[in-house]
Amino acid sequence: MNFSHMDKEGSARMVDVGEKDIIRRTAKAGGRISMNGETVELLKGKALPKGDALNTARIAGVMAAKKTPELIPLCHGINMTSVDVDFEVEEDGISIVAVARASDRTGVEMEALTAVSVAALTIYDMCKAVDKGMEIGGVRLIEKTKEGMG
Repeated sequence: MNFSHMDKEGSARMVDVGEKDIIRRTAKAGGRISMNGETVELLKGKALPKGDALNTARIAGVMAAKKTPELIPLCHGINMTSVDVDFEVEEDGISIVAVARASDRTGVEMEALTAVSVAALTIYDMCKAVDKGMEIGGVRLIEKTKEGMG
């Protein structure tokens, strides 16, 4: 079996995407952080000791997406055009969705996944003083699309 990120000797390598066309690419990722209902209420009321967790997590997710090539070995730096991070507050947690867009030669799914992961970690950090039982999970790629730019 051939792996795109390995050379013939099995060493890691960055894939050459130089011959691919530049096209519009979008990736949508999701995840969730579970917490107790009291923590959700504090979060909704912006009454956590560290402040507004969702706004801070949104900014952290966007910043993380932009730094993805610095965090993930062999990940290409790409021409990101936008990153959106949104939350759905539920009775027992927060669902997170990130949409990353780029015009480039390779996909943007790692950026969307990184945005979700760091947004969840930021919520965890901001809520940990009041809830020691939080769990982050379900981080996944929901969809990715690409369209020509002709």
